Amino acid sequence: MDISKVKNIYMIGIKGVGMTMLAQYFASKGMKVTGSDTAEKFMTDQVLEKCKIPVIEKFNKLNIPKDADVIIYSSAYNEINNEEVRSVINTNRKVLCYAKALGDVFNQYYGIGVIGSHGKTTTSAWLGFVMDSAGLKPNVMVGARVPQFNGSSLINESNYLVAELDEYQNKFQYASPQAVILNNIDFDHPDFFPTHESYTQVFIDLVKRIPKKGLLVANLDDEKVEKIVQLNFEFKAITYAIKNGKANYIASEIEQALGRQYFRVSFDNEDLGIFNIKLTGDHNILNALGVIAMCVELEIDLIDIRTYLADFIGTERRMQTLGEYNKALIIDDYAHHPTEIRVTLAGIKKLYPSKNIICVFHPHTFTRTKALLDEFANSFNDADKIVVLDIYGSAREEQGGISSKSIVDKIIELNNNNDRGNQEVLYIPSFMECEEYLRKIAKNNDLILLMGAGDIFKIGKNLIRI
Repeated sequence: MDISKVKNIYMIGIKGVGMTMLAQYFASKGMKVTGSDTAEKFMTDQVLEKCKIPVIEKFNKLNIPKDADVIIYSSAYNEINNEEVRSVINTNRKVLCYAKALGDVFNQYYGIGVIGSHGKTTTSAWLGFVMDSAGLKPNVMVGARVPQFNGSSLINESNYLVAELDEYQNKFQYASPQAVILNNIDFDHPDFFPTHESYTQVFIDLVKRIPKKGLLVANLDDEKVEKIVQLNFEFKAITYAIKNGKANYIASEIEQALGRQYFRVSFDNEDLGIFNIKLTGDHNILNALGVIAMCVELEIDLIDIRTYLADFIGTERRMQTLGEYNKALIIDDYAHHPTEIRVTLAGIKKLYPSKNIICVFHPHTFTRTKALLDEFANSFNDADKIVVLDIYGSAREEQGGISSKSIVDKIIELNNNNDRGNQEVLYIPSFMECEEYLRKIAKNNDLILLMGAGDIFKIGKNLIRI
């Protein structure tokens, strides 16, 4: 797809976070963008409304404009489960899946890909924010709304494009990055990847496509990432870590004070001084190190890096404070993998050590819940009370095979075996029942942490309205 020749784009499943990200980019480039999706409201609706992108909230093959130059469909849909896709596949019309469309755009720039099982949304937004603030004026595509972007994209005129790239369904295959930040590799998406090895391989394959003059910035605290760095590619590799003393960039002297994290950074034993960030948790220090390393390689002045790194406030649905209900603090987070749950709860505990933490978890996909059941059960140790809702299944998977009650039973079993009987664990099936329960029990000094990749944030917004 030569984007310079495209005037009219139609997008099937436009409310998906990646699709909305692309839609905002195309609209900002002056293209006419329309699309379709379900009537269900998502966090992307406000971005599409702001960009004045029309959305038909029902799938029908008659929706598709006859003058659409390109038709792009979400990875959630195919010719079997969507009549619009079915009507255009194998025709003479220009039809692209989301990953191919993103790859076509990405490859026309100096593409900086941010990859990893966790943290790629925050890291890509953070990198784009620092680069933009420092005057490099990159294009940026992020899979969440970024308050400091007023959307999920930044559109500029430079040849830089920072984008988070998704490993699911091997969407990597369409991207040829000039530079990469590799955060971590932690098995996920068992509905697509049959083994841990097959999951790791797509990361290796993407890294192999970095050109000789390209750059890899990699987290050496992650064992799988360290093994990839040791493969001796011809391009330059810069590493960062908190624990691994072999890394180029190392963070030390970590402290939490006045709602910020402070840490000292060294590069090859040279002291670069103290940095501070608003985001909490060791995982965000690692994300910050990746941003620092990439920005230094882009020749941004260290003073600017330090300043703008501290100015970044994060993305929506990543430890986002929604407000209060009955003096209980309500925080929303996108965590839906055991590792994400564990590090987010650790960060919350560090930031609010005296709060009574009530974690409400909305599991995402039956396949992930089944494959990682033991890991899920072991990830809530820093919560004082756990509420588990019914599983939010993906349109791409076969429903069933496990239930949220399995998570609850497993946590209770582990608590009994490890003498953690004081942690209350509840199964509450629906949003409405959960909201009613929280209305009854929420009080001063409670922190209600809403977790999941679906629309669990609606519970918090309803409580705040009340």
